[in-house]
Amino acid sequence: MDYIDFCKKYYATTKIPISLLLGTAEKYSTIGELFSVEPLTDYPVLAGGPNPSIHFYSSEIIYGCICIEETDYVIILGPIFECPVTPSQINLFMQESAVPAAYREQIVEFLYTIPTTSRLHLARHLSLLHLILNRKNADIPEILEISFGNTVNRNSHNVKQFIENKENEELHSTHYMELELYEHIRNGNPKKLADFLKSTPLNLNEKKLAKSPLRQAKNIFISTVTNVGMIGAIPGGVDVERAYHLMDMYIQECEQLQTLKEINDLQYQMLFDFCEKAGETHLPSGISADIYDCMNYIRSHTNEAIRLEDVAAHIDRSTSFIAKKFKSELGFNPGAYISRCKLEEAKSLLTFTEKSLTEISNYLCYSSQAHFQTAFKKKYGMTPRQYRNKTQQI
Repeated sequence: MDYIDFCKKYYATTKIPISLLLGTAEKYSTIGELFSVEPLTDYPVLAGGPNPSIHFYSSEIIYGCICIEETDYVIILGPIFECPVTPSQINLFMQESAVPAAYREQIVEFLYTIPTTSRLHLARHLSLLHLILNRKNADIPEILEISFGNTVNRNSHNVKQFIENKENEELHSTHYMELELYEHIRNGNPKKLADFLKSTPLNLNEKKLAKSPLRQAKNIFISTVTNVGMIGAIPGGVDVERAYHLMDMYIQECEQLQTLKEINDLQYQMLFDFCEKAGETHLPSGISADIYDCMNYIRSHTNEAIRLEDVAAHIDRSTSFIAKKFKSELGFNPGAYISRCKLEEAKSLLTFTEKSLTEISNYLCYSSQAHFQTAFKKKYGMTPRQYRNKTQQI
């Protein structure tokens, strides 16, 4: 097969930029052909990684990667954007691609022609290319799971249970379960969301909205994505325009699906997508990868007696390095962030569980209940009991 000719025809058909590498050397790229720029040298290829796969230059610039087996050729799809391109993304892409400033106007026009593409749709492109080029089937949910990272154990069965329970009309209240789901989205912690979906039988009551099971699943999806965006993501800091665009994109994607499994997979992706985007807004711009890893580690270990030494060991750095980086990048020390995360977890436990103050204090590894109560009141201006009474009356 003439791979360069294949790439040209693929771009002409899809308008998704494509590049062909031989090893690490660029042999062809859409951008190179259109603008006569120098070949890129830094592509998001993971040697020995899964095939095909999705990678990110940043949280908003996505690439697909597929290795042509029994050759040294690699195909890269991208850049791809899930939302309409913004000026900051244009600047980041220009920097990433080392495109001369003289080409900026043409590059901007080119980026605007790239169709907005969800990760699910990109996974379908990769699956099709894998079938054409390698004559093998690629499981779309596996491609998506890899794209979300290995730190969160996401089992699509959890969201299947979510859909089934949403159709279940058992006669008991699920108000607090729904609120907790949206709380996890709002807090932007995918691991907490995964643990919640795995451990909590969600019975989100819905009246029957359609006779067809497929139509019913779509109606429930539309209701869910709207609530996730409005109650979870936007209050969590996701830009309103971006949240509405994502809601519209997921609804349109859902309407095209023809099986319950496809809707289940999409719902699975949607929940974590909104959760991750809310999490991104909690981080100041310019934060380093080391501190980002530390923050995620702390947020995922609030029920442990975590120390600065534990955080430093997680990224194999010294305690002095971590303390200095926290202060310079975030304006506070690691201990303050550990305390903040524990207290945020305490707020959720006070609102959504019947755990006693002693149980919550022990769970979050405070030295005593008195210490927990003092820290909570200092942070929020009320005692844990007062907070519980206030939130459970809402």
